[in-house]
Amino acid sequence: MMRRGLIFAFLVLSAPAGALDLNGFKTRLHDLTKPAASNPGSGLAQFSNQDQIESLRQALTQGAETAVSSLARKDGFLGNAKVRIPLPDNLQKADKTMRKFGMGKYPDELITSMNRAAEAAVPEAKTLFVGAIKKMTVDDARGILTGGDDAATKYFRKNTETALAGKFKPIVGKAMQKVKLAETYDRFAGKGAKFGLVDKRDAQLDDYITRKAMDGLFLMMAEQEKAIREHPLQATGDLAKKIFAAIKH
Repeated sequence: MMRRGLIFAFLVLSAPAGALDLNGFKTRLHDLTKPAASNPGSGLAQFSNQDQIESLRQALTQGAETAVSSLARKDGFLGNAKVRIPLPDNLQKADKTMRKFGMGKYPDELITSMNRAAEAAVPEAKTLFVGAIKKMTVDDARGILTGGDDAATKYFRKNTETALAGKFKPIVGKAMQKVKLAETYDRFAGKGAKFGLVDKRDAQLDDYITRKAMDGLFLMMAEQEKAIREHPLQATGDLAKKIFAAIKH
């Protein structure tokens, strides 16, 4: 309010006597008070298309590597409540019943084995993400830079999800063998069968783990992306810092 009052006084005092036109006055007042961000030199306009793409590639590579590494380790899934893979819905009833009768170790063993399988599969995502980053066009980059907090994550999901599922599933299958998940499931099912709660046909765990592993990965990607947008100085590379800072302001 004080700034507007000073501007008003300046305009009145600087106008020739008898020549103060109200419409012209409003125009000049608007020009002097409009935000600097509306100037053409602000935001993305001050950066070339190549700079925009390069900065985004830097930031997305950083986010992808961080998300993958956070999950591709022991307890990456199991120890993270946000992505920890629970038993499928069709096994939840058996889980609850078994725990009531002091047999909680059977569902716990199965949950641990499922999450270990997901942790083993996640490293395969890195190569696919890097490939998607390299294929990114100017329009893709601009849409991601000016999009919502998860615009990049949606781009990755659109361009890698099918290939990711194809890569993940056989690795999940191998990991299931390594952690003896089938045996663990059989023990769980055997106990659950006593209560008439488990059908062997419910054991399509490779598809379920694959889907949940991808969901967890994209969730961590979205968190990384949001963090870079909110805190540009965390981005890798000076150019990425500058561009994300310009977008934020």
